[in-house]
Amino acid sequence: MLNIADTLYAWCRETRPFALATVVQVSGSAPLPPGTALAVDADGNAVGSVSGGCVEGAVYELCREALADSGAPARARFGYSDDDAFAVGLTCGGEIDVLVQRVDPVDQPHLAVALDEVRRGRPAAVAQVVDGPEELLGRNLCVLGDGSAYDGTLGGARDRAVAAQARALLRAGRTGLVEVGGDADTCPERLSLLVHTNAPRPRMLIFGAVDFAGALSQAGSFLGYRVTVCDARPVFATPGRFPYADEVVVDWPHRYLVGTEVDARTAVCVLTHDAKFDVPLLRLALSLPVGYVGAMGSRRTHDHRLGLLREVGVPETHLARLHSPIGLDLGARTPEETAVSITAEIIAHAHTGTGLPLSHGTGPIHEPLAARGALAGH
Repeated sequence: MLNIADTLYAWCRETRPFALATVVQVSGSAPLPPGTALAVDADGNAVGSVSGGCVEGAVYELCREALADSGAPARARFGYSDDDAFAVGLTCGGEIDVLVQRVDPVDQPHLAVALDEVRRGRPAAVAQVVDGPEELLGRNLCVLGDGSAYDGTLGGARDRAVAAQARALLRAGRTGLVEVGGDADTCPERLSLLVHTNAPRPRMLIFGAVDFAGALSQAGSFLGYRVTVCDARPVFATPGRFPYADEVVVDWPHRYLVGTEVDARTAVCVLTHDAKFDVPLLRLALSLPVGYVGAMGSRRTHDHRLGLLREVGVPETHLARLHSPIGLDLGARTPEETAVSITAEIIAHAHTGTGLPLSHGTGPIHEPLAARGALAGH
């Protein structure tokens, strides 16, 4: 549905009811991915698409019916039929499942909030129930980029489980199906939800135009980060030295950080290990709602830096967020190996991983996201 966020937001602002047809599952050569949608208002105005044209007419009529009778949401499947060349279906040979529902913005004020975030280019997720008990089908739960969840429409433990899953997908920038329930901790009924996400690339802010920053900017770019390298020394902070960075900034680190946009997915990596840069920068970074703050240096440098940060009034709760010395203990020596060590720690922190070898553990390798309770805090 986020492919038509602008129009849906306008309809929500006008409290105009509309029917929403969402692609919830695809197989074969379906033309559009899950999450794409077509919407129709009471005047018959349509926006969006579910198939690129093959079945739009049939879906449009289903939307009109949903608006007319205000019935329960319903799923419809469209595919290719060799038996009837004139049947409504996909010429590409694939199949799509479409959920058609009536949406009354008055009943879902949180939806307008999420759509507004999307149209402003900010991260947001909408978790939509696409399979489960009839009374829950079509309901939405929204999660914003700061981690906050809007409107507990599913009830108690289900809301918390869904919000955790939605936050995880939002961090990854992926739209996908998730399942919750079927156990005593969430709900006896099993729910399938399609989580629609709008997530600009997360940011990696690297402070210190050193050799390690070149390798780290390449690793960060490979992982999908929008990478910025910042240093106050113009002779070192040049685009030619950091070809994998999206931008290279010449400025005092703390001055740049105070004026740039960050969120809960932002990774701040301080590689300067120079107190005149590090102390004002870390004092600010540790007070911001970023996902990760790490600083390079020896253990002696780390201890000295902690003392300086305490002297300028940084509270212990903030210092506890600092990853220093930066990175996991991989025995890294080269800039490239160090970049792997740093990004490994960032990944482990984001997903509450242990950082231990998988061969040293037991049980499932991929723990269910809902079980990773710390995700709700990121």
